[in-house]
Amino acid sequence: MSGPEDRPAQPDEFAQIARLYRPLTRGAPEALGLLDDAAVIPQRPGFDLVITKDALVEGVHFPVGEARDLVARKLLRTNLSDLAAMGAAPYGYFLAVAWPAGTDFAAREQFAEGLRQDGEAFNLSLLGGDTVSISGPMVASLTLLGWVPQGRAVRRSGAQAGDLVMVSGPIGDGGLGLKAVMGQLGDSDGYLTGRYRQPRPRLDLIESLRDGASACADISDGLVADAGHIARASGVGLRLDLDRMPLSRPAAAWLADQPDRRQALMALATSGDDYELVLTAPPGRSERLGLPVIGVVEAGEGVQVLVDGRPAPTGPGGWTHA
Repeated sequence: MSGPEDRPAQPDEFAQIARLYRPLTRGAPEALGLLDDAAVIPQRPGFDLVITKDALVEGVHFPVGEARDLVARKLLRTNLSDLAAMGAAPYGYFLAVAWPAGTDFAAREQFAEGLRQDGEAFNLSLLGGDTVSISGPMVASLTLLGWVPQGRAVRRSGAQAGDLVMVSGPIGDGGLGLKAVMGQLGDSDGYLTGRYRQPRPRLDLIESLRDGASACADISDGLVADAGHIARASGVGLRLDLDRMPLSRPAAAWLADQPDRRQALMALATSGDDYELVLTAPPGRSERLGLPVIGVVEAGEGVQVLVDGRPAPTGPGGWTHA
């Protein structure tokens, strides 16, 4: 039986940077070959630089023992969703990973491979970062940069009474996908687990959002909660009709099997992890966006939810980070 002394020594920090992370820069000159402690970002005349940052914690944002390439890809995609909501095109990212003490090199390679795959898929380059060891669970944090034409970032604060409320795609798949990952729900074709593990940031909508949306937020905490962020930032009320909420075929099948339809619709609207977009737009512009309309912006505050035409209690509306 081999002991710890028989295991091959892991590359040191600088060797790991050279082997795992330097290829992820994809030759971007801003990264300076990861040989310095900082990157140099050139200005882009006529554009604003948009910066977002998210973190994933093992056992909180992804299951304990989740494959490290899947963690890496979800980390990139959740940040990309924030850029999409503001109408910004992705540019590059900074990475920080706190590895549990004793994490082997194979797991770190797997994580870097996930970053490589989605870096190529979304044309993203690593510009810098840091790795450390900790005694607790894995923590991965990413700072993502994007460009948007000057003054045209879509914010949460632009909704006005009379605007329509729309969503970019099916709601509730992320929450059902987590149930499937945890073995609490069947998923024979892997659709729901895929929606949870590898969300689809709606970068395809950034140009139309800039042209048509008055406000936008990505749906990470839950439709009701994230609509509430728009209501709060804009100083208005949003009325959502959950009977008009688009559902995927697996979500519709799940809903049909539930004994309490009202409660089940609320569960889909508050479960989070969808990474679709909730947005508002004046009626004339909403037609050009061509997205499902699920509500209206009104004078007032907060979010009112209707099911079968009757108000339904929202509770916290979704995931809270406190």
